[in-house]
Amino acid sequence: MMRRSLLLVLSAVLAAACSGPILANSPAPTGAPYEKPTPRPSAVDPIAVELPRDDAPHDRLTEWWYVTGHLATLDGAREFGYEAVVFRAQRGEFPVAWASHIAITEKPRGGRAGSFTYDQRAEIGPQVNIAPVMSRAVSAAFAITGANPLDPSTLGRDPWVMLVLPDGGMEIGGNGLMLQLGAGRAPVLHDTDGWVGFADAGGSYYYSRTRMPTAGTLAIGGETLAVTGSSWFDHQWGDFIAIGSGGWDWFALNLSDGSDLMLSFVRAKDGTFPLVYGTWVGANGVVQHIEGDQISLTALGSWTSPRTGATWPSGWRVQIAQIGLNVTVTPELADQELNTVESTGVIYWEGANAVTGTLGGRPITGRSYVELTGYATVR
Repeated sequence: MMRRSLLLVLSAVLAAACSGPILANSPAPTGAPYEKPTPRPSAVDPIAVELPRDDAPHDRLTEWWYVTGHLATLDGAREFGYEAVVFRAQRGEFPVAWASHIAITEKPRGGRAGSFTYDQRAEIGPQVNIAPVMSRAVSAAFAITGANPLDPSTLGRDPWVMLVLPDGGMEIGGNGLMLQLGAGRAPVLHDTDGWVGFADAGGSYYYSRTRMPTAGTLAIGGETLAVTGSSWFDHQWGDFIAIGSGGWDWFALNLSDGSDLMLSFVRAKDGTFPLVYGTWVGANGVVQHIEGDQISLTALGSWTSPRTGATWPSGWRVQIAQIGLNVTVTPELADQELNTVESTGVIYWEGANAVTGTLGGRPITGRSYVELTGYATVR
């Protein structure tokens, strides 16, 4: 799965060094030190994924640690979705660029209309990776303040923290979230061995922990709520910058029988899908690679953002012949759009969804996170 193009995060590097913001689709500035950054030589790929070693950062062009999940208050009266991500981009002689997004969706329940909020931060330099100075054992640890010495209002802020523990568990803190995640079921290597080839665009290592038991607190609307639930963790890295010039659609489904499904649809500019694949984790833990010709995705509606003018697919039918799946994926809220031009140069849609349908002819329900890119124009 090609989830995020951290060419976008490179815009944060340039923005930090220049007087004004540089968007991802803007021409690079001229003059030292930007004229001839040293290209990083490509590594010999693939090599075997090894955990917990590969939970840590890699000397690669592009990398992210990405968590989405579904939470509920202890009485079950209120339900939430959340996203927490750390991006890393490495480009030649530029300092390492980092960005982070945290989003919270309150699902409409019990007469509540629901809500969606998000925030973003970007930072330049190695200080974000705090694992080398941690006093406790971690595989990866990040603290992102988003501090900008040119903007006094950003100094002294509490850091957003993401820790990956040696057993695969995690801790996440920031923007109202304080969560502890258990390792859950065994990690899943996508495309059978954890290496996804992008042809001329290179390739990416990619694994997930699809069902991590989660507990902690969530602060929203002036209240701090105790919550429990389940989270999905993706880690992806490689010497790629971008594929899918038309964007991509990504789905993570947790179904009521205990099975999990990841689907990736990479679009070309003409709207076709040159790369489609999935990974199925059965309720018994058995993992199957799903070929693209087994997957059917049909958009059932659309939603147009009143802020950006972008029109997004909204609601889908997903059919997979290989496993007998036929489900509808429905957004909990139509508006789960993130305008992250300030940190990553893009506008994307990512949010919580409900799942209903059949699996092997039997009724099934579930929860999903969906990410959509390439539908909005950054001006």
